[in-house]
Amino acid sequence: MSDEILIGEGVVLDARPASFATRTLGAVVDLAVTLVAGAVVLTLMGTLGQGLDDAAGAAVGIAGVVLLLVVVPTAVETLTRGRSLGKLAAGIRVVRDDGGPVRFRHAVVRALVGVGELWLTLGSVALITSLVHPQGKRLGDVVAGTYAVRVRGGQRALPPLVMPPDLAAWAARTDIRRLPDGVALSARQFLGRATTLHPASRERLGVRLAAEIEGYVAPGPPPGTHPERFIAAVLAERRDREYDRGMRAADRARAEASLLHRLPHAVPDPVD
Repeated sequence: MSDEILIGEGVVLDARPASFATRTLGAVVDLAVTLVAGAVVLTLMGTLGQGLDDAAGAAVGIAGVVLLLVVVPTAVETLTRGRSLGKLAAGIRVVRDDGGPVRFRHAVVRALVGVGELWLTLGSVALITSLVHPQGKRLGDVVAGTYAVRVRGGQRALPPLVMPPDLAAWAARTDIRRLPDGVALSARQFLGRATTLHPASRERLGVRLAAEIEGYVAPGPPPGTHPERFIAAVLAERRDREYDRGMRAADRARAEASLLHRLPHAVPDPVD
């Protein structure tokens, strides 16, 4: 199963994909919850449906099925951004193909397709699709453009940025234009996850990101600079400059506040 996912700026990063066994565990829990909820709904329908004619009873039954198989799953995934009780127990979350959180349209497509692939075919279509798809997607994921990733254990803290000593002098005199947020975030995540990537993917992504960032830097790095060291130098210098600007802005704000609180013409404050 692939360990890569496409995020903003077309950069591929590790996304800890959910395994087939993990997804199956989540599906079993969700199935059990749905069956219990279905029993409750059937009981309520039997109570409410007493005295109704056949047409009204059929309408109530259809409404109950739609509520249980489409409305509730859609609402749960939309409100929890891709979670459900089963996914929570299995430690997985459904995200978009670009790594972002799922929205209503993704959840409703997954639920509608799920009626056919999970219930009408007893899960056989979902099972086969998940086994043959390189990312373990079921048919609903393929149609909705979603993907299941592991999230148990929370987000790993990224290691701090460190300026490579041999690039400190170059970075200090380099003009660094503002990096797009997506590029900066992708570069930061890449440095934090570089040691977990496959060596070939690590080299390919490093070269790609370095080439993208170099367009915002002048002059370029010294010849022969390793892409990861170049990226680290740019991000570290960018961080330091933003910190210095923030400190200077805070000093100016304090000075202006002090002037505003003084009486005019340097008249001393009255003494009681």
